[in-house]
Amino acid sequence: MPKAYPPEFRRDVVAVARKGDATLIQIAEDFGISQSCLHHWLQIADVDDGVRAGVTSSEAAELRELKKRNRTLEQENEILRRAAAYLRERRSQNELPAGP
Repeated sequence: MPKAYPPEFRRDVVAVARKGDATLIQIAEDFGISQSCLHHWLQIADVDDGVRAGVTSSEAAELRELKKRNRTLEQENEILRRAAAYLRERRSQNELPAGP
């Protein structure tokens, strides 16, 4: 997978594209990116600027972090659940009367 372009570069390209002094095809060629990449960046910028509805970049980043935290908590919960079951089993084995 190619390395992501820096946010500053993306902002600069979007600003140039929004000026409307050149076609999107020409802007994409001038900056060495694909037309689809430029189109995608413009859509993201429109959402971030409130021009169109959707999940903003900051909301998407927050959602990713929350999902990651949720996975971690679920794993920790499973570990604790298994530990509790193990300790219950050990306790019940110790409470059994000794054999004949």
